[in-house]
Amino acid sequence: MLALGLAAGLAAAGLVATENTAGAAAQAALPAGTQFYKDSNSQVARWVAANPGDSRQPVISRRIASQPQGIWFANYSPATVTSDVRAVTAAAASAGQVPVLAVYEIPNRDCGGASAGGAPDLASYDAWVRNFAAGLGGGQSVIILEPDSVSLTTCLSAQAQSDRFASLSRAGAAIHAAAPNAKVYMDGGHSAWNSASEQASRLRSAGILTNADGFFTNVSNFNATGNEVSYAKNVLAALGNPANLHAVVDTSRNGNGPASGGAWCDPSGRAIGTYPTTSTGDPAIDAFLWVKPPGEADGCAGPAGTFLPDVAYQLASAAASDPTTSGGTTTGGTSTGGSTTSGGTTTGGATSGGTTTSGGTTTGGATSGGTTTSGGTGGTGGSGCKVTYTPQTWTGGFTVNVTVADTGSTAVNGWKLGFTLPSGQTVTSAWNATVSPNSGAVTASGLSYNAQIPAGGSQSFGFQGTFSGSYAQPTAFTLNGSVCSVS
Repeated sequence: MLALGLAAGLAAAGLVATENTAGAAAQAALPAGTQFYKDSNSQVARWVAANPGDSRQPVISRRIASQPQGIWFANYSPATVTSDVRAVTAAAASAGQVPVLAVYEIPNRDCGGASAGGAPDLASYDAWVRNFAAGLGGGQSVIILEPDSVSLTTCLSAQAQSDRFASLSRAGAAIHAAAPNAKVYMDGGHSAWNSASEQASRLRSAGILTNADGFFTNVSNFNATGNEVSYAKNVLAALGNPANLHAVVDTSRNGNGPASGGAWCDPSGRAIGTYPTTSTGDPAIDAFLWVKPPGEADGCAGPAGTFLPDVAYQLASAAASDPTTSGGTTTGGTSTGGSTTSGGTTTGGATSGGTTTSGGTTTGGATSGGTTTSGGTGGTGGSGCKVTYTPQTWTGGFTVNVTVADTGSTAVNGWKLGFTLPSGQTVTSAWNATVSPNSGAVTASGLSYNAQIPAGGSQSFGFQGTFSGSYAQPTAFTLNGSVCSVS
């Protein structure tokens, strides 16, 4: 009934098209060998240039900074968006490359989650998209239109959902009108979220049959490429296999598949997947893209969209291989692995990023933390310390950012922070430290690149977990056996 109501609402707005059932697409929408644009001003490129002596820099440079990635337009700036887009498309055209631009400004985006925000209302959004489109120019471009906008609508009433879908249809039409060579891909969710038939119904209501070139899947998620390709083809079949529609898959962080237990917010133990390419081996799949820049946070390890070198290093170190070329179209290890997860995804250009394994061993990055004992023994250093423990909670789950400051006169080498988690709490992932065991009296241990806390300095780490009953936080901490003050 909801689907019928949406279709009726869009029909009243003149936005429902007759379905094209001309058979499966035989020719990709993006030419073979398309060279995607590598932004020299990306966060990872700037970090690589500014940190030539960092031990993590060579791997991050080779396996992440060398690759073309999505450029997100997630800040509501109607006065400058046209010139901001034109700066990217002009640079890409000069380089003979095709930019991948993620539009992320729909009102109520992320349903108030880590990437909450967007335009103030749909009328403002429509105008903003027209201004965005005006900067695209006549060259080729790939438009990732509003991650999560079709899949994540739980915060919207039936009318608000209908209004959003109508606005997305207008957005696709506006982009095509201003930039005929732009390829517009709408939100296809991912293989562990909505069913293929449900996603197809929503996409149809959002005008995909007339105002888009296809849809994207797995943006900011970790599902295996094979699962995503199968899912995308099922969605296309549910749409009637229209010859004008194809799919693209985000492979930026799916090299190890999804995290255990379905953790989606900066989980550890993940890896970059297939390098960006149009050589997908399937005419229904236009490209494997890195829409979510690897190393940019999902909102748990750091503010959504912030580049974190430790997260980038973990993802890059766990990769199957180096790319065979730098920039443009590349080849390299097809991602594999893992069972799929259920539920939504936090995306981000300004959102959502990378993770850890539970149980105390951090994989895919610097060295693992080794065997630790609970209670905070080990290491050397001065006796003064202060701990800042900042949790964020939701029903049954939480994340914590912890800062450990050395207030003593000498550096702390091989730091280990001991504390006791209240009953019912279990650590599911961590970053910048190993946390072992995953409940009760635990020890957080620094990694190879942050194992020292200089006198007067600090180190930060974080973890994600679940809890039952009422949430509480630890009250006592020891650093290498010395009792710390708590702020």
